[in-house]
Amino acid sequence: MDLSRPGILALDMPGWAAADRLVQALGDDVPFYKVGLELFSGEGPGVVRELAGRGKRVFLDLKLHDIPNTVAGATRSAARLGAELLTVHAAGGQAMVRAAVEAAGSTRILAVTVLTSLADGALPPSFPPDAHVADLVVRLAEDALAAGAHGLVCSGAEVRALRERFGAAPLLVVPGTRPHGAGHEDQARVVTPQAALDAGASWLVVGRAVTSAADPRAAWRSFWQADPA
Repeated sequence: MDLSRPGILALDMPGWAAADRLVQALGDDVPFYKVGLELFSGEGPGVVRELAGRGKRVFLDLKLHDIPNTVAGATRSAARLGAELLTVHAAGGQAMVRAAVEAAGSTRILAVTVLTSLADGALPPSFPPDAHVADLVVRLAEDALAAGAHGLVCSGAEVRALRERFGAAPLLVVPGTRPHGAGHEDQARVVTPQAALDAGASWLVVGRAVTSAADPRAAWRSFWQADPA
């Protein structure tokens, strides 16, 4: 496995005090953090400024999905905070994704395709009855990239197909990977870290496997071990 550890640690917790303890415990091992809806809603934009001020890279995972003008305004605000990556929902359509890209400045826009908690046979009833996740992911990706998105959020199960279709250029950020033998929790489309990287993932979002561990630094390091032969 690639030992450069292309990981983004998810600070999925309600308050900055716990997040700060984790960041300090991990030290220089982890340079890149995800701030999602829970921490952002609990503590506000100051957490992004704080992390950026410490020299950490920030993935702001807000999954924006609104009318283009509103998304553009939110994107400008996120860019001013120092976020390197920002998510929008690909399902918001090309006009919305394009508005985010045009407002983003140096922040790169990632389009979320299909949530990793969804799978064939367990899609919402609003989806077409014959829909398949893999096809939906490719269709949404095509629209988002045509609108200028810099990359995509997808499960590891779709990475190879996306690389074959769109080449090396898009960033492919993959949540929901689990070490060999670990439980899946609420994730439905799960692969190991090695499988995702071998397929062509750019970054893996790492969460509970590290944040719930008694020794987060050791858990972070062991997360990147190769799958058993």
